[in-house]
Amino acid sequence: MLDFDPYALLQQLKPMDTFSLTSSEVRHGHELARPHLGVGAGGRDASPQLSWSGFPERTVSFALTCFDPDCPSGSGWWHWAVANIRADVTSLDTDAGAAGGAKLPAGALALPNDDGERRYSGPAPPRGTGVHRYFFVVTALDVPRLAVAADATPAVLGMRLYFHGIARGILIGTATGE
Repeated sequence: MLDFDPYALLQQLKPMDTFSLTSSEVRHGHELARPHLGVGAGGRDASPQLSWSGFPERTVSFALTCFDPDCPSGSGWWHWAVANIRADVTSLDTDAGAAGGAKLPAGALALPNDDGERRYSGPAPPRGTGVHRYFFVVTALDVPRLAVAADATPAVLGMRLYFHGIARGILIGTATGE
């Protein structure tokens, strides 16, 4: 596992409040359960249940991402990116990241992940690359909708989050490529 924490760097560039992001299925800093892994790792590509609370009252919407900074690509790997989650939504059920965003709340926009698919793509770290961290991040926003195209990359979403984010909750799961 690398020591690089992309969200610590973002916090230095633009300090943000934090809030609680929890899951009935993910323990912070621990291995993800098999259903949440990718098919190539024996999983089901089922996104974990997530809940958030304690965000600022001025929150107007949320965005959600899942990022692996330990992928040996030089730029990490985006497993999931969702924009325009309404402010009254404070949890997502297991498998909300199903193909095409079909199980997301009304109005939410599933963007293509680094596999080019509009869904949660479970971890399947390449053999021999050790432990990977998966940063599940919910960002509270100061706008009701982000101006992102339906085919925008997670990096484009990240830039919008930088400028419109007011707080974030982070939950980290792991998986091993051995």
